[in-house]
Amino acid sequence: MKRIFFTVTNDLTYDQRMQRICTSLANNSFDVTLIGRQLTNSRPLDKRTYKQKRLRCFFNKGFLFYLEYNTRLFFYLLSVKMDAICAIDLDTILPCLFISGLKNTIRIYDAHEYFTELKEVHTRPMVQKTWRAVERFSVPKFKWGYTVSNGLAEAFHHKYQRDYLVIRNLPVLNKNNQHLPKEKTILYQGAVNHGRGFEFLIPAMKSVPYKLVICGDGNFMTELKQVISKHQVQDKIELKGMVLPGDLPLYTQKASLGIAISEKEGLNQYMALPNKFFDYMHGGLPQIAMRFPEYEKINHQFKIAVLIDSLSPKDISNTINSIMENDALLKEMEANCMQAREVFCWQFEEQKLVAYYNQIFANE
Repeated sequence: MKRIFFTVTNDLTYDQRMQRICTSLANNSFDVTLIGRQLTNSRPLDKRTYKQKRLRCFFNKGFLFYLEYNTRLFFYLLSVKMDAICAIDLDTILPCLFISGLKNTIRIYDAHEYFTELKEVHTRPMVQKTWRAVERFSVPKFKWGYTVSNGLAEAFHHKYQRDYLVIRNLPVLNKNNQHLPKEKTILYQGAVNHGRGFEFLIPAMKSVPYKLVICGDGNFMTELKQVISKHQVQDKIELKGMVLPGDLPLYTQKASLGIAISEKEGLNQYMALPNKFFDYMHGGLPQIAMRFPEYEKINHQFKIAVLIDSLSPKDISNTINSIMENDALLKEMEANCMQAREVFCWQFEEQKLVAYYNQIFANE
């Protein structure tokens, strides 16, 4: 049984993509270990079909965190036996590169993001310069890799002449979902990070007579609370914080409209296909998304979203209100979601993933 280690910087509890990937590989005769970090508020880990390991750090953000975590990760990986190591994004790529060289094991890169094009990186020149140096040094040394969308795969091919497989962030198709009564609420679920359009969505809520429920946390949470206070819409916004993946469908199925907007600030947002887009689809939830290439391809096949070009608060509020007042459109998009989820589901995507890992070991 081939032993594969996966490395992330989160605490494992809410990472749906890695839970799906590790479960699928473990169910197909791979010995899988997922490594993350232990936070002071981390929940106990649920029992999985794969192994889980958390590393505790003194620092939790900034340069010192990355330095400490990568150092701890390196020495932990040095102590274990493995047949392959998979780095998730640039923030764990260096220990994986060095360990794979020392142990002469297979190395794989799973690019959840185009890391150097994230807004929080792209808008800080020195930070971006540092991560670009890490990228240039590391990524070309990874023969095997995959990412979340065709657009990002093409970008990596153009930059590094690497052919990346596309493994999308698709939920497991569950036809036994509860059919909960709809409420006149709007839902945002996912990372509350820079570049997700909150600076425009929150002031838009002043002209929207519905409640916005936000499920998630991230590096923009402090600013988000300030923006909510500034525009005095506290009575219209409900902050749920981090919600367990198993509980998220309860919010998705009850809402009337999902929000999946983001800024075109850096290539990552423009080319990505985030979890929320497909989570809304599987929950039968119509959504507002950006007129970006990856969204357009799917929406052309199944009209499950209203795509917008502008992030002005006025345009956002007008779009929300027009959709929420159009019951026929909501029902049409909800029905299209039910069809689309039969096509865009993990049951098909995991077949590509397992075949790819079998190919890797057959060719190394």
